[in-house]
Amino acid sequence: MMGAGKTRVGRETAQMMGVPFKDADIEIEHEIGMSIPEYFSRYGEPEFRRVESEVIADTLRGFGGIFALGGGAPMTPSVQRTLHEYMDQGGRVVYLQADPAEAMERANRGGGRPMLAGDANERWRTLFRQRDPVFDRIANVHVRTHGSTPQMAARKLMNMIDERVVHVDVVAADSYNVRIGEGALNHLAAVLGSGVARVALIHTQPVQRHSDKARALLRQAGYDVHDIVVPDAEAGKTVAVANGVWERLGVEGFTRSDAIVGVGGGAATDLAGFIAATWMRGVRYVNCPTSLLAMVDASTGGKTGVNTTAGKNLVGSFYTPAGVLADLTTLVSLPNDIFVEGLGEVAKSGFIRDPQILRILENHADELRGFDGATFLGSGLEDVAAELIERTVRVKAYHVSADLKEAGLREFLNYGHTLAHAIEKIEHFRWRHGNAVAVGCMYAAELAHLLGYIDQDLVDYHRSLLSSLGLPISWNGGSFDEVLSLMHRDKKARGNKLRFVVLDGEPGHMVHLDDPPADAVEEAFRRIRR
Repeated sequence: MMGAGKTRVGRETAQMMGVPFKDADIEIEHEIGMSIPEYFSRYGEPEFRRVESEVIADTLRGFGGIFALGGGAPMTPSVQRTLHEYMDQGGRVVYLQADPAEAMERANRGGGRPMLAGDANERWRTLFRQRDPVFDRIANVHVRTHGSTPQMAARKLMNMIDERVVHVDVVAADSYNVRIGEGALNHLAAVLGSGVARVALIHTQPVQRHSDKARALLRQAGYDVHDIVVPDAEAGKTVAVANGVWERLGVEGFTRSDAIVGVGGGAATDLAGFIAATWMRGVRYVNCPTSLLAMVDASTGGKTGVNTTAGKNLVGSFYTPAGVLADLTTLVSLPNDIFVEGLGEVAKSGFIRDPQILRILENHADELRGFDGATFLGSGLEDVAAELIERTVRVKAYHVSADLKEAGLREFLNYGHTLAHAIEKIEHFRWRHGNAVAVGCMYAAELAHLLGYIDQDLVDYHRSLLSSLGLPISWNGGSFDEVLSLMHRDKKARGNKLRFVVLDGEPGHMVHLDDPPADAVEEAFRRIRR
């Protein structure tokens, strides 16, 4: 809106990023050879909008910087088409959301605004009612500047511009975006939307600093926030914990128009999604993962659930979030071992779909294995991690988009999981999921080799890559009989027959393996116990 500070914030952002800045009003005045108020008075608004539309289209064709548009420009259909084309090519269209009182005061002080002729404040409010829904719909980045200096707003904008965005377009379910980058959490209010009044903020104690930020953003946006702390890790993924949350929601009067926000690791986001899927048969929810594992796995894909005494994730639902905000700043609080275990899921995604992930892991194994949250932000490793997260999420999005409910293609995401879930259960969930998946991938590779699907070199490659990242490649826990019993309860099993997913020839080529020979199943298990 007029007075939001587009020119000042735009210039600051461009300077921080080292890119050029242009202002549409200045470009238009160069084109028409007079001031905009004078042109408005002489030729009228329709003619001005035509010129404005042409200038914007011409500028966006070859400009690689920050471009501040006039407040009325996005209301013109031709400009809307230009902006949509720009976004389709990867461009960012930013809605700078200022405090109305501040914006009106600045707009009045600046003067020279034909659209505010007459009662300026009343005219501003009228325009806001008309424009706000359009701006909100058109923009793919929303930056709230309430209480921010121009420098603070510019830094927030810069972080959002640098974000990586993966669109998850799900058949027979709502699509959503996964945003990856520093400050991604700032999108929280925009993703929740204006139709929500109350928000249940579900989080664990170890991520208090991140839940504090989420709570502040929610309250700043006017939501009524209800804090719900759950046990950390798998201890929080139980029916008893879920029941306690349902009781809280009932007592506090949550309705179908309210929402859930999950902040934390994979277990917390799984639980938050399960609560959202089951309360009132489904309410809006947003995932804010704070660990590498949660960013690449649990928060994306629409799987929600809890564990039972019978096994892991056997009770749950398929329910997509409104959005996922993978804020890289949350990784600074991760201990090294928690970061490294997330690499198990990253490597799995490389094996099943994107071999470039494997090459990145190879090239940066020492840095990844030595992760230190204190030096992470601003380092070269941050860019590496961001690319790995984006690529892994794209692998998941590919499988989920066509097969939300795991009827076929999505099962390939479970590479290594048949044994992994058995290990977690036998170890009473003291083993981290990503570590169990790494061992599970080794097991799947050994089984595939025994049955002639892959050669020994690819088995050895699994071993060398996973161990170079600091991930385990063997397990000496329970007996084969215990493991076999649990693998028969795996979600991929069909009747009394085991079902695995294995590589066929090379990474990126997957097949289902139904009812493999019992001796091969046992021999592969023996080989990962070395």
